[in-house]
Amino acid sequence: MFFKSLLVAGTASASCLHGVYKRAEGAAKAPRFGYEDTMGPLNWAALAPENEACSSGKNQSPINIDSSVQFATEKPAIDIPKAPVEFENLGTTIEVIVNGTTTFAGDQFALAQFHIHTPSEHRINREYFPLEVHMVHKGIADESQLVVLALMFELSTEASDPLIAGITPHLDAIQEVGSKTPIEDGIDFSGVLAQVESSNIFQYSGSLTTPPCSEGVTFLAVENPLQINVPDFNAIKKLVKYNSRLSQNKLGADNIIAVAAGSVEAASCPNNATSIAARPSLLKPSI
Repeated sequence: MFFKSLLVAGTASASCLHGVYKRAEGAAKAPRFGYEDTMGPLNWAALAPENEACSSGKNQSPINIDSSVQFATEKPAIDIPKAPVEFENLGTTIEVIVNGTTTFAGDQFALAQFHIHTPSEHRINREYFPLEVHMVHKGIADESQLVVLALMFELSTEASDPLIAGITPHLDAIQEVGSKTPIEDGIDFSGVLAQVESSNIFQYSGSLTTPPCSEGVTFLAVENPLQINVPDFNAIKKLVKYNSRLSQNKLGADNIIAVAAGSVEAASCPNNATSIAARPSLLKPSI
């Protein structure tokens, strides 16, 4: 099934995605969430009213991609010109602002940026990967339509994929949160394009993996991983550290936070037949 039918309701605004922010001149704007303590995923819904889907949505990402997730019946056509890009540190991730166009299922999408998660957010048949790249696209005709191309990376003793090799020499320039630097030579996407062409691609309708966790986001997850060597991985991991949301429940099932909250109440109040999951107001802790 193509994503056009999946994006009728609950689509997410592109301005809510990692890195698609209005920026102050000279500095990258850092998001108001994190991955640990009270800023972490278990408390995202309490950080802002618009984050409610983080604890109540039933089609949340990331997921364990298994046989229940279908392959896309066509490949996205990606066109990314070789041009200077901007590399920045948002605190929650590092990202590259890049221009490109992707055509899929008859619609055109603008590539806004790609960013990095360590370790991978998605798993494929329960296998996780050291690193995952999200290439974020928004609809040209309708910017509320979002498509994310998800690329897994595995460790290798050989050279890193050109995408990774193009950013690691510039990591020292973005060590501070909010810092940014140009990459004048641009990024080489040849390895990515070859992998997209040769690999199966899983397709499903999920959500932003960061607040506000809005649903209706089409994920195209490339089955075969690309390569990253150990020095490059360690350099990225040292800067990014841990920035992965835990695997969510199966698509269409109750939100895992609601399930957990109901289990806690059932254990503490066994005679209370009304679960927290049935009372959404109890899932909104005060800040």
